Amino acid sequence: MATIKDLFAKVMASRPVRVLQHYSASRGPILSAGLSYQAIFAVFAAIWVGFSVAGLVLQANVELRDAFLTLLNSSVPGLIASDGGEGIIDPEQLLESQALTWSGIIALGGLLFTALGWLASCRDAVRTIFGLPGELTNFVLLKLKDIGLGLAFGVALLLSSALLVFSTQALGAAMDFVGLDRDSAASLLVGRVVGLALMFALDTVVLAALFRALSGLTIPLRRLLVGALLGAAGLGLLKVLGTALLGGATRNPLLASFAVILGLLIWFNLICQVILVAASWISVGMSDVGLIADPRVEQARREKEQRAAEQEAAIREEAAKRAAAVKRERRWGWLKRMFGHGDKTSADDAKTAGRDVGDRR
Repeated sequence: MATIKDLFAKVMASRPVRVLQHYSASRGPILSAGLSYQAIFAVFAAIWVGFSVAGLVLQANVELRDAFLTLLNSSVPGLIASDGGEGIIDPEQLLESQALTWSGIIALGGLLFTALGWLASCRDAVRTIFGLPGELTNFVLLKLKDIGLGLAFGVALLLSSALLVFSTQALGAAMDFVGLDRDSAASLLVGRVVGLALMFALDTVVLAALFRALSGLTIPLRRLLVGALLGAAGLGLLKVLGTALLGGATRNPLLASFAVILGLLIWFNLICQVILVAASWISVGMSDVGLIADPRVEQARREKEQRAAEQEAAIREEAAKRAAAVKRERRWGWLKRMFGHGDKTSADDAKTAGRDVGDRR
């Protein structure tokens, strides 16, 4: 019996269990649900504006466009229609000239209110996991930082697409060199592994930027890298099992009319939960060794405590002075009253102090 209790205590004290407990205690499931709901609206504006900005480049390079769409489909299954499969967005419509002008400009406003709003909510969610209040930086500076990070993510996605094209061509040349068919099972498997490795690297960089740059946290590099790698591994597992995970959830005939939207909502919820669990892993590890994620918050807390202590000391000092005045009045007041030299001000202060002391008692 003791062995079972010891084993149970050991399991409960393990870091993975404590991470999940911290994630639940920090309202992680509720936060991820809110983030996934916002992501539904943010992703459409982001895709529309992204194609509006990069559409000319993508139109001129078919391989780069296909690689870009492949990365999007790997990140969000069911978003882009490709190879005859189902999808909410038709890439051909995005590449039309009309879509690249007025609709892109109009969608830019939606992007600023949705995508940037999602980034702000994600920042608050990560800081909540770390037990911290909202960011203390100026609101305008925060929005400028969000815009910069959004642009950096778009550039990283394009660079990843270009790297995927290059790796695909290099892989094809290598297969030709060793005499293997490009459509063989081995070639397809290697191509799949290369694509997943590229997405893993991109996810790691994005998560590291989200935890440190977006959330404004001070995280040691080693702990940041471990948390980002764990999060990227979780996202990679979701992408490998994405079709199986979403297929069962959207197979209900009652949900057929909006199965794709429901699938996206479930997908974003899973992604947001992986992100916040990775943040919880970093938070628990830093708490174990007493590291502070945001020194500015700790400094503000100490300054507040110091001001409160100084105020309390001033109140105690004033109370002590009034108590001393009461004591003097009780001891020597009769003498002053006898000779008619009572100090009215001192007497009033003594009476006030007496009432204060009585109230405290």
